[in-house]
Amino acid sequence: MMNFGIIGCGVIAFTHAKALEQLREEGCILHACCDILEEKADQYAKEHQVPHVYYNYHDLLADRDVDIVCVCVPSGIHGEICIAASEAGKAIVCEKPMEITPERIQAVIRTIEKNHTKMQCIFQRRMMPAAIAVRQAIADGKLGRICLAEAQLKYYRDQAYYESAGWRGTWELDGGGALMNQGVHGIDLILWMLGDEIDTLYGQAATLGRQIPVEDTAAAVLRMKKGAICVIDGATTAYPGFSTTFAIHGELGSVAFNDEGILEWKFIREEDAPPRPDMGERVGGAKSAVDIGIYGHICLLRDIACAVKEDRPPLIPPRNADLAVRAICAVYESTRTGQVISFAGKEQENL
Repeated sequence: MMNFGIIGCGVIAFTHAKALEQLREEGCILHACCDILEEKADQYAKEHQVPHVYYNYHDLLADRDVDIVCVCVPSGIHGEICIAASEAGKAIVCEKPMEITPERIQAVIRTIEKNHTKMQCIFQRRMMPAAIAVRQAIADGKLGRICLAEAQLKYYRDQAYYESAGWRGTWELDGGGALMNQGVHGIDLILWMLGDEIDTLYGQAATLGRQIPVEDTAAAVLRMKKGAICVIDGATTAYPGFSTTFAIHGELGSVAFNDEGILEWKFIREEDAPPRPDMGERVGGAKSAVDIGIYGHICLLRDIACAVKEDRPPLIPPRNADLAVRAICAVYESTRTGQVISFAGKEQENL
């Protein structure tokens, strides 16, 4: 058995609980939960039959029966808890983003690697069969040279969403707005599928429809090292929330998909085309923060349990999970300076 402890009993913690319920017969047990709001932790424990409840995460980390810690707190506290969990000898599952600045991410990576900690970063969209198929088609050269890539990340979150929790839509704890909270999933996915490094980036982020200090609307143009142009737009002002859409256009064909299905799967050399993939289970999340499928979480929680048992790296270790945050922070820098941001010399990892 692998005993999981969840730190932070907010919205995403319910996704983790539902995933662990599906994995219970495989030996993944929700053993403990923790939240600084006692009534929140108590209610969560009652709803999910969690036997051990804590109100200070250090107490949960001191529980010798906890094998794996799920970090489900606000983004700006991820690093602090991941470092503490690593020092306590726990394996870790960290919700996106790992941290809210590249510098703070590096501090986490240094600690994880020093302690040889198993750590899984949650980018569940990478588990989508369509995304896996597109990444493989690009790697195999089926699309030829990639010319244009697009990620349309048009979410809807009303003002009440931001007011429902004090950390949302803040620089200090959310690290940004539409890009850092919602869009980070899609930005990670498009970069992961391309399997390329960023050369330059120009972006603009603005607050146009919500009363928050961070952006609710943004767009960026990235030039990749191998020459492709990648266009990303993200918002939480797109009523009623649109299915996230990804497209890759190469000299030998085009592929495109959204949360509902494959939109295009066309290759000039039809006899050499890879099989059209299935979509798998629904991802969701565009219209509401609670409308998120659990398939990707099931895959990643199962994998971290197996990684601990088999003493191997998990599917998404920290060094493969920081490029999206680097890109988002570059959009913010480009917005402040009005300049194109060069990634030359900056540490990057081919995801």
